[in-house]
Amino acid sequence: QLQLVESGGGLVQPGGSLRLSCAASGLALSVYGIGWFRQAPGKEREGVSCISRDGRSTNYGDSVKGRFVISRDITKSTVYLQMNSLRPEDTAMYYCAALPRWALGCSLTATYNTWGQGTQVTVSS
Repeated sequence: QLQLVESGGGLVQPGGSLRLSCAASGLALSVYGIGWFRQAPGKEREGVSCISRDGRSTNYGDSVKGRFVISRDITKSTVYLQMNSLRPEDTAMYYCAALPRWALGCSLTATYNTWGQGTQVTVSS
């Protein structure tokens, strides 16, 4: 059974950078597309980015395009989210999640059925 664990969150000043990690265990990462989502208090969950199981397709939410980059290392069973030029409005709990096994491509509006516990990102001076 696939399990996901996020790490790398923390407190950063506006304009700074953080790299989040999503470590997968239980099954091979190469059969799962992975997405990053975030949710701030009082707000709906927002799709941030996703990468397909073959690594060939990526998507980004409009609010993070040009600032965030998703990548993966199959040998480490880990998906990364590099976050640059962070803004206070990026403050949220960040979650990674997996698409159903063998799903093609990636979409931020698809149904993700395995979720991690989240890592908090706070952007503040």
